[in-house]
Amino acid sequence: MTESKIETKGIDTSIVYDYKEFPDETEGRCDNCGKAHFESTVKDYKFIRKCRNCGMTKSI
Repeated sequence: MTESKIETKGIDTSIVYDYKEFPDETEGRCDNCGKAHFESTVKDYKFIRKCRNCGMTKSI
């Protein structure tokens, strides 16, 4: 079994970034991997968007 590598820009995925400080480079796309598939949750009255491909998280 071979493991596919995800091409990323090396952004730390353990941090929740604030959208106001770090807006999207390309609207609706992940800054780290460029994919447009996210899962969304609400936590502490904040909308959290997490990339399903690389795991980068933003508070919107």
